[in-house]
Amino acid sequence: MKIVTVIGARPQFVKAAMVSRAVKEHNRHGNRITELLLHTGQHYDENMSGIFFTDMQIPRPAWLLEGKYSLHGEMTGYMLTEIEKILLEAVPDYVLVYGDTNSTLAGALAAAKLHIPVVHVEAGLRSFNRRMPEETNRVLTDHLSSLLLCPTFSAVRHLAGEGIHEGVHHVGDVMYDAALLFGQLAEASPNIADRLQLKRKSFFLCTVHRAENTDNQERMSQILAALKETGTPSCPVVLPLHPRTRRCLESYGELSDLAKHPGIRLLDPLSFLDMVSLEKYAAMILTDSGGVQKEAYFHHTPCITLRDETEWTETVEAGWNQLAGCRTEEILRCLSLQTGGRKEIPEYGSGHAAEAILRLL
Repeated sequence: MKIVTVIGARPQFVKAAMVSRAVKEHNRHGNRITELLLHTGQHYDENMSGIFFTDMQIPRPAWLLEGKYSLHGEMTGYMLTEIEKILLEAVPDYVLVYGDTNSTLAGALAAAKLHIPVVHVEAGLRSFNRRMPEETNRVLTDHLSSLLLCPTFSAVRHLAGEGIHEGVHHVGDVMYDAALLFGQLAEASPNIADRLQLKRKSFFLCTVHRAENTDNQERMSQILAALKETGTPSCPVVLPLHPRTRRCLESYGELSDLAKHPGIRLLDPLSFLDMVSLEKYAAMILTDSGGVQKEAYFHHTPCITLRDETEWTETVEAGWNQLAGCRTEEILRCLSLQTGGRKEIPEYGSGHAAEAILRLL
């Protein structure tokens, strides 16, 4: 069996690492599975992708697309063209895609048009906000897929509500597999919190990268106002900056003031192991990332989501996550709340989602 796995963004590298490890394990037991990685270059610099291959021991991609894009259509169109050429050459049995990025949609479109079965990991997630490009990517990819591998029971229900019943399986969350493995590795590695002289549970971790926030100056100003009011020298806000976020802050004239704030620690993009360490030791996480919301729960760190909705509704229902949107007052209100009664979320599985995926294949 030959699989071409399409990846291009940081969270996809994490998920692919777990499935690639499971492929190696299956092959040790006499299976013959060939997995070839196709990196679309969506996150193309060394800090945003190259360090992930080193940290996670993922095989280097068989193909790496290169290019910088300014528009969604330009990016998706280029990827679609190049992926189609590669699939015609490779002739895989399956094309495996993850999540909800432009790389996900381009891979699914290219495969479906060539009648190659598409396997979608993290199928069925919905924010029900069609203004988000990620939501469009999710919906279209699900309707193109032959095998839909869901991390939650609500994802299965969403697909059923759209008339998708065949090929749908609840496998648990492959990110939980990663949290268990890389959490242990992070414990054994030099700790970034100690390196930055951060006291454990005495700092806030914040990530902001979604276009709905970064590309809207008013939303960003509201979020930054909350961070400035929250961070202090003794309990700072640690803010690793996505390249797009840094560019937007520069264009809004916010970056230099933010860098001078005594309660804000700006960082370059971090390796996954460093992010895991900070997630484990933060007092609270503020984020607009879907992946980081879940990682907060995996490491039992309370989370505030800087969006008006989330695909991971079970994290809210279980008491680990609060939806704050972008308004300063609401973010500060959520920070002041001491939520109790937090529950476990068993539907994410027991750390064996990657093995379940391979069994289905």
